[in-house]
Amino acid sequence: MNLDQLPVETLGITEEKREELARLGIISIEDLLTYFPFRYDDFRLSDLARAENDERVTIQGVVVRQPSLRWYGKKKSRLAVKVQVEDQVIQVIWFNQFYLKKKIRLGETIAVSGRWNEKRKEVTVDRTFLTEMDRQKYLGRFEPIYSITRTLKMKWLRQLIHNAFVKYGAQIQEILPETYVKRYRLLPRAQAMYYLHFPKGKKEYHQARRRMVYEELFIYECKLMWLKKKHQHAHEGIRHSFAASKIEALISNLPFSLTDAQQRVIQEILHDLKAPVQMNRLLQGDVGSGKTVVAAVALYANFLSGYQGALMVPTEILADQHAKSLESLLSAYGIRLVVLTGSMKSKARREALSQIESGEADIVVGTHALIQEPVTFHRLGLIITDEQHRFGVKQRAALREKGLHPDVLCMTATPIPRTLAITVFGEMDISTIDELPEGRQSVHTYWTKKDLWPRVIDYLRKECEKGFQAYVICPLIEESEKIDLQNAVEIYEQLTTACAPLRVGLLHGKMSAEEKEEVMKLFTQNTIQILVSTTVVEVGVNVPNATMMVIYDADRFGLAQLHQLRGRVGRGVHQSTCVLIANPKSEIGIERMRIMVESNDGFEISRRDLQLRGPGDFLGIKQSGLPDFKIADLSSDVKILEIARLDAMEWVNQIEATRLTEKYNPLIALLEESTMVHSLD
Repeated sequence: MNLDQLPVETLGITEEKREELARLGIISIEDLLTYFPFRYDDFRLSDLARAENDERVTIQGVVVRQPSLRWYGKKKSRLAVKVQVEDQVIQVIWFNQFYLKKKIRLGETIAVSGRWNEKRKEVTVDRTFLTEMDRQKYLGRFEPIYSITRTLKMKWLRQLIHNAFVKYGAQIQEILPETYVKRYRLLPRAQAMYYLHFPKGKKEYHQARRRMVYEELFIYECKLMWLKKKHQHAHEGIRHSFAASKIEALISNLPFSLTDAQQRVIQEILHDLKAPVQMNRLLQGDVGSGKTVVAAVALYANFLSGYQGALMVPTEILADQHAKSLESLLSAYGIRLVVLTGSMKSKARREALSQIESGEADIVVGTHALIQEPVTFHRLGLIITDEQHRFGVKQRAALREKGLHPDVLCMTATPIPRTLAITVFGEMDISTIDELPEGRQSVHTYWTKKDLWPRVIDYLRKECEKGFQAYVICPLIEESEKIDLQNAVEIYEQLTTACAPLRVGLLHGKMSAEEKEEVMKLFTQNTIQILVSTTVVEVGVNVPNATMMVIYDADRFGLAQLHQLRGRVGRGVHQSTCVLIANPKSEIGIERMRIMVESNDGFEISRRDLQLRGPGDFLGIKQSGLPDFKIADLSSDVKILEIARLDAMEWVNQIEATRLTEKYNPLIALLEESTMVHSLD
């Protein structure tokens, strides 16, 4: 029997303990053996000459001065003592452990573990070993620390895992293909798993972790490749047919030249359209990289092939923006375009639905209204979703079901680090526009504190008096919506007074669609020079005359959001400026401001955002589809992930080509099982 089918009760535990383990997700022996520690307590004596600042160290030495105790208020205290460690004297500090003063005596040996301050030659203690018995028991150990429930004891769990290895260790199967185990000199699976639980030191731990991280990422990537192959075989796609000369004519007639990156991704998409399998591609590009024209070329190829195209976007402002852009690019080629949004009047909506159903509409641009029941397409061949992360999986699937296996292109202007893109969207092919069009200028970004707000207003007024326009963005967070809205209104009133006779507009989420449309129209026409707004301008607003972006309380926005907002300016020929106004209270808040000032590259910003927040927070755990890895860390295991992906691609293609499925293979069995589970979902 496989270890994942053996219940943990076979180790002779009580029903109460079984329930506690189940709360941790430990049901089988396999679950127990792969329930890895989240950290290790290292109580081996450190060499302070090699220790780095802020590193955890364990030291043993002789007390050379009487302890000194200071009180800060009634409950806070600081106990300090000088200790000779080999050839140097260092200071050892305890906070709020005043009772130790009576236990520490001059000339006695003590051992402590804590954070090392290299500059001050000081250890801030979190573990103390005063007695000889404690020192013999703990010093030299490298202990695993597990996430546990309140009623489970760490010592009991360690012993249970040890017992599982004694009883079942010989049954642990090697799951990786031998080729890769040899290629990378990986530890055998059983040995790596044992070392992760009971390492003798850091060397064994690093070897074991390297092996298990590779295994976890390789298997995950194999599952994605396997599912992709199964999907392609199950769903024969549309084999689009179009003349390459007509595509070339469209591109040569554009009023601008395409970048090499745009040319490359267009060829990738056209290749997919011609193939007899359903396209499932993610197109990511930075703000202003020119994704819309790529979408236009794809829609034109789809039209030449005799099919309808649909472009789904998250907001009505963005739907109108895209419709205007596509019309300017494609109307000369006899393409009829229809817009469908939720706020349309009944008569206009009925007319649009009729044109979609009859096939009179060649391209439909719309919001969520596209996936509603009454919408029937005549011959849907290509679906494009813009800002695809704003739509759920079910919403995208609902649109896909409107046609017979139409090709799918998802676009995003929120760059995702390559590590996350190939993991979360691993079942998709990924195209990246990593180059900005010629003439697109970088936006100069500055960070200033709130006390300089009057100077920012002065600068903003002078910029607009030259004939340019400006955005002033205020945060709008649900929990404090009323206060935030008041702030936006107050800033609007301040600017109306300070910048007269310039006209100031106000835009926020509480306004009706018609009111928003009217304000945006006036801003686009330069009737309004300064637009005070919440983040409804985050996507879809294109005003080339706007050269200044001011973001108030900028530390309340995420890095991706700040970068998107900054992308609303710098769209014309004039140099643009972004001013971040913030008084961040945390180190992460300060670092965010620094990153925005230092970089205009959305991919670099997203990479650093991932480092700051980790993958779960970066994508939002509930929405991300991010797998729950037991040991791999996507923000640090980048190289292993990319190697594992290439190896998975090689292995799955080899298996597909040679059909090596006659004899039992644990990895193939795992992949077949994951395919079955996925189809049930």
